[in-house]
Amino acid sequence: MTHTGSLANLKVIDASRVLGGPYAGQILADHGADVIKVEPPAGDETRGWGPPFLDGAASYFLGLNRNKRGIAVDLGKPAGRELLMELLRDADVFLENFKTGTLERWGLGYDDLSRRFPKLIHCRVSGFGADGPMGGLPGYDAAIQAVCGIMSVNGELGGAPLRVGLPVVDMVTGLNATIGILMALNERALSGTGQFVETSLYDCGVSLLHPHLPNYYLSGRVAAPSGNAHPNICPYDTFATGTDPIFLAVGNNRQFTTLCTTIGRPDLPGDARFASNSQRNKHRDELKVELEKALRVFDCDQLAETLIQAGVPCGGVRTIDRVVADPHTLHRGMVVDIGEYRGTGSPIKLSRTPASYRRAPPKFAEHTAEVLASIAVEPEDYRDVLPVAGPATEQDSDPART
Repeated sequence: MTHTGSLANLKVIDASRVLGGPYAGQILADHGADVIKVEPPAGDETRGWGPPFLDGAASYFLGLNRNKRGIAVDLGKPAGRELLMELLRDADVFLENFKTGTLERWGLGYDDLSRRFPKLIHCRVSGFGADGPMGGLPGYDAAIQAVCGIMSVNGELGGAPLRVGLPVVDMVTGLNATIGILMALNERALSGTGQFVETSLYDCGVSLLHPHLPNYYLSGRVAAPSGNAHPNICPYDTFATGTDPIFLAVGNNRQFTTLCTTIGRPDLPGDARFASNSQRNKHRDELKVELEKALRVFDCDQLAETLIQAGVPCGGVRTIDRVVADPHTLHRGMVVDIGEYRGTGSPIKLSRTPASYRRAPPKFAEHTAEVLASIAVEPEDYRDVLPVAGPATEQDSDPART
């Protein structure tokens, strides 16, 4: 299959599972890299994270593994590790999320691999990094949200801490892994030498605490859940209308004046309590009462259209089905169909070398023969470490993984 895209010259061996690593691999694959997903005999456990399912694979797996070729190898056996070396021989990137120490025990750590493949970029997605008091410990998104403070600032005002309703830490870790890989590839073009790239869920979770960390550094105040309201900007919250709630994201005085004029309250910007962002923050409860009095006669969708056209950032609070059906979502290419597979498009838009959608996510071990032929390896030589194509067997996740 012909590869197109800005990364069409790259070969990536993706031995990661679950979310952060596979998401990074899919980003690289969407932009043309030849990504070979190497699964263990039991398969990536997200194949079973459903329903819903398509041909035996859960939607969770399908959302993270597009454009990859699939092979399964038992790396727990010496022959499997030998086969991995064959796959890495002409690879540019090795992406994995084994628990720190696992590959090292197998003789496949970065020091070992860099001696054999000095140009290789080795990227590890880990829970807490390799060192420090928590170095080497495993981590999943929700647990990291708890321990790094994200839950402590999320939830209703005065309520209990709450997990963000999507795996934001995993996804940002995948994004940072991709950025790190591209940085290392750019440096390799100058030095001719690869390097080790690590992104940990913990580090990435802490990095997301804006503006709460800068606020704490300056004021010493520990943030708590505040609902939909922004801690620094006002009005920046959901507000009731005559129909659905609307989110108003008013970032300056001009936008505030436009909002108030549009809803029939041009007097509010002249009120000393609301004349500046700092004053509006001090009197946010009173302002919300005044705004919702005016907003209750408006239809949410009509008002949102009027305000955004006038330069006031806002939007109705919509459900997932409405987002998928929205003409702008479709126009931006954010829904991808490949046969029976439907996925979410790449948000990265390049003018000359755009993302392309060439393959649906692979069935278990689907491309074993094709991949081995491309590296001139006979399947019979590795029969004992090559699970056959078909449904992966369900079992407990590998404790050696992040």
